Amino acid sequence: MPRLPGARVDRPPSATPRARAQSLRGWSRSLARGLCALGLGCCAIASLAEPVPDTCAVHYPSDAAVAWTCHRVVRGDTPIGLFGPHWQDGLRFNRIDRRHLYPGVRIKLPLDPRQLRGFTPMPARYQAAAGEPRFLLVDLSEQFLGAYAYGKLVMSFPITSGSDSDPALRTPDGLFSVTAYDRLHRSSVYDMENTDKPYPMHYALRFYTTPQGVEVWIHGRDLPGRAASHGCIGLYDEAMQRQYYGVPRRPVLDDARRLYEWAIAAHPDDGRLHAIGDGPTVLIVGRAP
Repeated sequence: MPRLPGARVDRPPSATPRARAQSLRGWSRSLARGLCALGLGCCAIASLAEPVPDTCAVHYPSDAAVAWTCHRVVRGDTPIGLFGPHWQDGLRFNRIDRRHLYPGVRIKLPLDPRQLRGFTPMPARYQAAAGEPRFLLVDLSEQFLGAYAYGKLVMSFPITSGSDSDPALRTPDGLFSVTAYDRLHRSSVYDMENTDKPYPMHYALRFYTTPQGVEVWIHGRDLPGRAASHGCIGLYDEAMQRQYYGVPRRPVLDDARRLYEWAIAAHPDDGRLHAIGDGPTVLIVGRAP
């Protein structure tokens, strides 16, 4: 079996063939769970094996607005147990989803969870969008997206963008517009890990196509608490996670769906790909941490 660089597969010298086979299967399953599927040339975990999330190591400008301490998740921890009734805001503050909240993960835990009520680092008003009925502002330094109607913030969501450490993985910055939408979009290149199923990119809004023909989208996916895509902008989609990963048991976070329906409200949606010429403006600023 090929090994990742630096990876070890330890086997006791006395292990039986059956025990060795079980060990290898277990190692393979663990590796498969750590891999993240890609999406149309972007939108995937940059490394081969996904690292254990550590949101304490990722710094955003808005961190200073909330007093917090670093907490290592242990068995039995739940979002409600950690953040109380503001558990959704607690996850948003960490830019992480419930599937990645497992033992060993480090997260930012507010000293007073009430400080997280309605958490968003996006400005309540954005004057440059005052004349736009629908305008999307993406702040890569905050890993957050704000949706504006005539300059007023309507909703905001945590995101995962491309990493700034590698130009090939960077989410483009600048002024764009939504040029296509596809509620059931799937990758034409990459499969879900350890399956032959195309990677789902549900509630997809295309805003850029590179000179090489690579399409960059806003769409539903995992949020592992860091910039982790290959250029696309990912939003919470727990329904997709429930369908493909089996968790969470009761999907709640549906930011991708909410943004998609708001962005294309004036257009028909039959679940297929549609090009549009009057999609919302998308302004992307900052650099991913």
